[in-house]
Amino acid sequence: MKRKGAALVLITALAGCGEGVSRENPYAPGVAQRGDAVDGLVVGHRLMDAGEYELAIDAYSRAALTHGMTSDVLAGLGSANLGLGRLGTAERLLRDAIEKDGDAPEIWNNLGVVLMEKGDIAEAAQVFRRAYAFDNGASDAIRDNLRLALAKSENSDYAAPQEQDYKLVRRGSSDYLIRRIQ
Repeated sequence: MKRKGAALVLITALAGCGEGVSRENPYAPGVAQRGDAVDGLVVGHRLMDAGEYELAIDAYSRAALTHGMTSDVLAGLGSANLGLGRLGTAERLLRDAIEKDGDAPEIWNNLGVVLMEKGDIAEAAQVFRRAYAFDNGASDAIRDNLRLALAKSENSDYAAPQEQDYKLVRRGSSDYLIRRIQ
């Protein structure tokens, strides 16, 4: 009796597996041509929020095909590379984004974070000042980053290097904050 019940459950379960599969084509269905594609910038921002930086780079690259290499695309690529720790690439992309749109405080802030990570404290402080000025002091994250850069530049000495207890914290769509680890 148990075997008949198990066979009946198995047959019922397998009956639903064949729906929608053509006997002529054994392969999975392709891309739905009628569907509308979501903008690559939106997808990239969502992937950044999820911490999927490699996938975000792919999405921003697709957005570049649609929009061109705009400041938004360059900033997204730079921020994704920052998330992956690729500081040289992130710095280059963020500087390119600033050349295209020099008034975006988020781009200046992220460039400052890259420079802080690289140890260029004095330049990072200048970059955070610009970000703070463009933002009119509205962002707490930029203000905190500026304070940290100024504090580090004032306390710079030539003693042996020490391990820093800081980490990058993501805030917003493409905005980073440097926080002390406690």
